[in-house]
Amino acid sequence: MSERVFNVLFLCTHNSARSVMAECILNREGKGRFRAYSAGSQPSGRINPHVKEMLGHLGHETSQLRSKSWDEFAGPDAPQMDFIFTVCDSAAGEVCPVWPGHPMTAHWGFPDPSSATGTDAEKAAFTADVFRQIQRRLQLFISLPLGSLDRMALKRKLMEMAQQGALA
Repeated sequence: MSERVFNVLFLCTHNSARSVMAECILNREGKGRFRAYSAGSQPSGRINPHVKEMLGHLGHETSQLRSKSWDEFAGPDAPQMDFIFTVCDSAAGEVCPVWPGHPMTAHWGFPDPSSATGTDAEKAAFTADVFRQIQRRLQLFISLPLGSLDRMALKRKLMEMAQQGALA
């Protein structure tokens, strides 16, 4: 008997950095238990170059990555999401589409790699730090016993993870 695959959508306003990193991380580290996607409310049309370079350097497939609208995931032909996470404060405050199937939602804010200043090396280091923060949060998410938690307990765990991240 095969284990259920959970669909997860990561949202950020421009879908150029944090949401893309989260998509790549979960698709790799979720080991087939998760299918991750990313989108934005106002997609920039491009992936942040520091993010794309870092993901490629870490062996993530980047050729299919693109900045896309969350509208692609709100229609009747879109995959039904089990979880939707906003990863930037702007997207968390926006009015989201009505998602089919009433997925579990949470806000996990992370710093914006696009806001990094300084030399290219400093921007790359900032991006790598944000990547590690997202990776740690997703490792915690992956370790949750999703099959044995009821909806309220799962929501509480997701909120606790967001609060722990804010304190780190």
